Order: sequence, then structure tokens, then C-alpha cells
Amino acid sequence: MTSMDKELSSRLGSRVLSCPVQGKWSSFQLVDESGSGEPYAGLVYTVIDSEGQKYSGYLDITGTGTVTNHFAGPIALVFPDTYEGTEQLYKDLQTRPHYPLKITELQVRAEQTRYLNPDATRTMENPAQACADEFLQVEVRHLVEHVSHLPPELSRPDGLGRTKIMGEHGKLGLALLPQQHTVLEVRPLRALRPMLSTGPEFCALNLYQLALMATLSYCPFGQKPEKTPVRESTVSFSLQPSVGNWFGEALATFDELWRIESKQAKPYYPLYEDVPYSKRLEIVPFDPVLYDVNNPELEDDQEHPAKVHFLDDRKTGAKSTDTQAFITHNDELILIAVKGTLELADGLRDADAYQVPFEGSDSKVHRGFYESALKAYDFALKYLEKFYAGQKLLICGHSLGGAVALLLAEMLRRRTENYTLQLYTYGAPRAGDANFVKSAEPLVHYRMVNHNDPVPSVPGTWMNTKAEVFGAGAALTFANVPLGLSVFVAGITNWTGEPYEHHGTLRHFMPVQFNGREMSSILWEPGCDVINQHAACTLALQQNHGLPHRPSLLAQIFKVGNHFMMGAYIPACWAALRRWQDASESNRSLVTPREFEFVEGSLVVVTENLRDKRRDLLARPDAYVRRQENFITALEQEIDKIKTTRTRLANLRYRHITQEDVYGVLCTQPEQLAQTLTRWQAHPQNQIAEQLAMAPRPRHINSLMAAQTFDIDSII
Repeated sequence: MTSMDKELSSRLGSRVLSCPVQGKWSSFQLVDESGSGEPYAGLVYTVIDSEGQKYSGYLDITGTGTVTNHFAGPIALVFPDTYEGTEQLYKDLQTRPHYPLKITELQVRAEQTRYLNPDATRTMENPAQACADEFLQVEVRHLVEHVSHLPPELSRPDGLGRTKIMGEHGKLGLALLPQQHTVLEVRPLRALRPMLSTGPEFCALNLYQLALMATLSYCPFGQKPEKTPVRESTVSFSLQPSVGNWFGEALATFDELWRIESKQAKPYYPLYEDVPYSKRLEIVPFDPVLYDVNNPELEDDQEHPAKVHFLDDRKTGAKSTDTQAFITHNDELILIAVKGTLELADGLRDADAYQVPFEGSDSKVHRGFYESALKAYDFALKYLEKFYAGQKLLICGHSLGGAVALLLAEMLRRRTENYTLQLYTYGAPRAGDANFVKSAEPLVHYRMVNHNDPVPSVPGTWMNTKAEVFGAGAALTFANVPLGLSVFVAGITNWTGEPYEHHGTLRHFMPVQFNGREMSSILWEPGCDVINQHAACTLALQQNHGLPHRPSLLAQIFKVGNHFMMGAYIPACWAALRRWQDASESNRSLVTPREFEFVEGSLVVVTENLRDKRRDLLARPDAYVRRQENFITALEQEIDKIKTTRTRLANLRYRHITQEDVYGVLCTQPEQLAQTLTRWQAHPQNQIAEQLAMAPRPRHINSLMAAQTFDIDSII
């Protein structure tokens, strides 16, 4: 033995070196939750053994693959092939210029499978377990290389821990033990998304769904880490409720969310549809290795989901507008939601009612709203430049957010791309003058007003003033009530310029109180200010030389609860949807005979009161009558409008609600709609007998209105 041999023998001691053992086999099968391997038949797989040797093959018709003669130790199984099929959705996602997705054939197959349990919980038993030496429940992300665009991991299968014993070769794929048959149940790759109609016609479904989305805009985005630039390799969205959690995690993992406000106690569930994961409303992936724009070295220019999807213009410098909004999309629609009044800064923006030119037109708009809309416009354009591919645009907003959303929608409508869009607003104040409203007529806008909400009555049609004139006894004063909602509480000096007007087709939610125990509601378009603008009309009857009477306007603040989303608009939208669903299923008209008689009788009394007021004014001395000429004319116009309102009410007695009225174009997808309704109705909250949502029971009414003295509050 040479000296070198002796030294080597000394180092090794009693250890014996041998070559790795080959001749091992492993088999595996991919199945769905029902135990069928057919959805995965023909998939290309790659296996890496403990020595780094690769073996490739195709799963057979039962979803089974076998590797023979591999080295001892566990093997790593991966499905690397990208999707090369013909479905346009996946081709577009793979080739889009911004955030192209690494979609594999395995992902597409998993998207075509379905959950056995409606709530997407894992099944306890699988028929394929009977033939398995080992059974594992896995997710697509466990079997592919790129996972940043996939839903977050729900649970780690036991087999993943084995990758550690494979050294460098265990970095990719799922570790399987040799000399046995392993069955892998692949979790379906499905997601929930709020069901929305993309048709231009008004529908009760969109009214309710977009009310929830408008309220969600008040939430933070909820991205972790918050500090930017993001230097971690991944981001998460665990905060609930938050925009990021809704679309980036919870709905992507089939969690039926209902909380859209941090202090919310009563559940309001959207109508969710079960869709392939790639059809969900998307939050873009974050992967600094895969996407150059995610590189933290870009500092302020780095892109990340919060920056792409969420506008937060608070405390951004001297030109901050305090505007917030979020945007998301799928292959069918792009959803934009604008936040309303919440903080003092928002109230000051509400206050800035000075009229400024609307670019590219001879119209004038509210300066405070317009400055916010310009920020939202820039934010939306950047998103549309990345992800617009012919989808319909759905835009919504509440309060100040509704006014900003209106201006934003009109700016987008005027662009050469010819976007197809529709707008739903809730409790929105006026945003533009008469010229703006006329020029924006082609914009599809459904404007909901809750009865006795004071905010839609501002800015008054007489307002065109500057925010700088604040102060005691000045033209404007604002009250910061509970959450910073600003309401006009003082007389406004008349200025030159066209008056502010409302845009859009009104949907007025009017509760009808029959007695102390029974009430219902009507969602309609009355047409007269005595109902449309109850607060404003009450003031108009108390005008003095053209100015509103301050104490009465202040009194309207105590009605401000009718303005908030969670306490007023969302319950109203839910009640309207339930009422319309019931009317459609029962083949009933929108207004029952009992409701018609009650409201029609109230309008008769209103008309007589207005006529009495006019007669009283005309009986005064001529000089006084001349000073009140404009007010007298306004009374006469209101009397005419009430005639129109009574006609509309009469027409509603005979108009029957159809499924299209309730669900829009989605009524053409009966199977999908039925599944969605079954899911929604499974929640007890959607089955309760809420009076506002129910048609009143028929009852003979004898001269019901004869003994009533009019106060518009008598019909709420």
C-alpha cells in the first residue's frame, strides 16, 4: 500500500464508498376531487432523481406516470410545460406586454375542474385513495416553477418536507418516495368574483354589487410590506377588510367575503360566481426576478400591486387632492371604484364649489371635484394603457366619490379609444353645470339617491362661489359630522354662470311607511323635487329673497344618516334587489295597488299645498309679488313636475319586472345564474323577511288620504 493509499484509508476510517444505487421505480397519479385522472391525461411531466437525472413522459388516460430505473432516494415531480392551446384568454395572458403570466398546461387543466364542496373545503375521502400507497392533497403551485401569479398557499402537503433531503435537486417540484404509487389530488384552481352585468341597461344586481364595491373603496389596499420600495421577494394581503385581500387573496382562494367596513357587524354578501382562476378580478403578480418593473433598485419608479391598483393621493405634497380609488379587471370588464367623503380634507374638497372649465368643452364643473377627477384620470389611464383589451368599464362611487367618478367617466368617454362604460353613483352631489350635463348625455349613468339624503341637494343650483370666502357669516360653512361628511349649512350668494345640475338617470329609493308597524319601499324615478330632493324642496318653501333659510338647512344634518353607505345605501340596495327578485319570480308589478294609492294620495295633498302657497303669494301687494316672481315660477314648475311624477307612478302599477331588469345580460346564462343564486341564498341573511324588501300585503283602503295633512315625511 502506498503512502497515499494509507492516508486516504485513515481519513475514511471504517466508511465504505459505493456508487449510487439505480434500479428504483416510482409511480404517481394526478386526480381531481372525484378521483378521476382524466382531466390530467396527456400532461407532460418531468422527474428529477437524487442525482439530478431527469426523466420525462406523458400521463396516461388515467392521469398516471411511471419512472423506472432511477437512482435511490426520493424524486421531484414537476409539470413545466407552458400552455400552448388555442383558448384566447390564456394566450392573451401569456403574451400581454405588461405582467405576462407563466401559465402552464397544468394550471389550465386545474381551472377546468370543480370543487365537490360548494364552500371549496377539501374533501375528506377520495376514491383514488384505495389504490394509493400514499395520498397527498396538493395545489398547482406545488408542481410548477413560477407561482407569483397563483393564489396563496392554503396548506403544505406532508410530502413537501421531503424536498430537503434531496439537496440542490429538491428546489423544484414535489418530493415523492420511491418504490411506491403516490396519488396526488390537485386542488381545483377556481376563484370567486362578484357577478356583474356588462350590458348598458340598469339592473338591480349592479345597483347592489357596485354599492358594495363603492364602499370597499373606503378600505386601505392592505399590502404587506407597506414600506416602499418593496425589497422582499413577495407581498401579501392579509388585512381584512382591504382591497388587496378581497381580490388578491380571499376571493382567489374561494373565501366568500362579506365585510367591507372594519366595524361592520351585519353581513352583506355579494352575489359571487364560481369562475376559472384566470377569469377572476386580478391583482397583478409581484416577482422582482421575473418582472423588471418590480426591481426595488428602481426606488420610487418600482411597480408593485398597491401602486398599480390603488390610488392614494393623501399627503402627497402641496398639490395633494386626498383622492382614493381602486381598479381591477378581468377579460370581460374593468372595475373602477372611487372613495367618497371620509376625512376633513374631503369635506374641504366638497366645499370648493367654484366653477372651472371642463377641458375640451364649453362646460363648467365643480373645481374641487375636478381636481380630484384629474388625479383619478391619470391613475386610470396608466392602468388602461397596460390592461385594456376591449373590456367594458364599470365605474362607481359614493358621495364625493360619485361626483369624481362622474367627471372621470366623462373624461374617459371622450377619449378616442371609444370605451364602452357605465357608471353607478350613490348619494352624489352635483358636479357640473347645465352645459356639462347636456354634453355628457351619451354617458350611461345610473344615479341612486336615498330618500332624505341631503348631499345630492348640493351644490345648490344657485352655487358658484370660491372656497376662500369661508368665515362667520360668509357664503359657505361646513359641518364635519360623524365621519367628516360635509354639508352646506348657510345661504349662498347668487353668482353668474350656469346653475349646477344633476347628470344621469335617477333611481330614488323611497321607503313607504303605512303605519307604525308596516312599511315597504319603491325604487323609481319620481321626477319632482318634492320627492327627488326632499331636503332641498323643504328649504325652497321657506326661501327668503332667494336664499335658503339657515335653521331649516341645519336641521337637515340630523338626517345625515341617510347618506352613509353601510347604514343606508347598502341596506336600500339589498332591499331593492330582493324586492325586484321577488317581483320577477312572482310576475308582479313594481308598485302594488296599495302603494300606488298611498303615494298618489300624498302627491295630491302636496299639489294642493303648493297651490295654496302660490295663491297666498299672489294675493300679496304687487311690489311683493314682483320680488317673489322667480319663486312663484318655481312653485308652478314643481306643480307640473308632480303631474309627471303621478303619471310615472301610475305606469309602474302595470310594469312587470323581468329577469333582465334584475340581472341584466346575465339572465342569458341561466345555469351560471342559478348556481350563483343558490350560493347567495344559502346565507340566512339573504332569506330574512325584511319589510323594506317585501311587497305590502293587499288591503282595501277607504279614503286613506282624506284625513292626512301633508308633510313629505309622512311617506317615509
